[in-house]
Amino acid sequence: QVQLVESGGGLVQAGGSLRLSCAASGRTFSRYAMGWFRQAPGKEREIVAAINWSGGSTYYADSVKGRFTISRDNAKNTVYLLMNSLKPEDTAVYYCATGPAYTNNYYWAADRYDYWGQGTQVTVSS
Repeated sequence: QVQLVESGGGLVQAGGSLRLSCAASGRTFSRYAMGWFRQAPGKEREIVAAINWSGGSTYYADSVKGRFTISRDNAKNTVYLLMNSLKPEDTAVYYCATGPAYTNNYYWAADRYDYWGQGTQVTVSS
């Protein structure tokens, strides 16, 4: 079965950086878009960033553009989220998920994601 395991979360001061990793198994990783989502207490889950199957196209939420970078290593079946200039409002549980296969169109749409990791907590103190 498909498994996604996130790591790299933690507590960081505002302005600091973290790098999240998500290791995937159970399907041919390189076929699928991958996404990072987050959910803060009392808020709905939202997309943070997504990357298409090849890594040639990326999508970012406006709130993280210029601060976060998504990347993937298909040889290692891993997707990363580098988060710089962190703000207290970035505090949330971060989830990775697998998206649609072999497409460059709307691969960031949340309803196209089917398998999810267990999440990793990111806390940014002010």
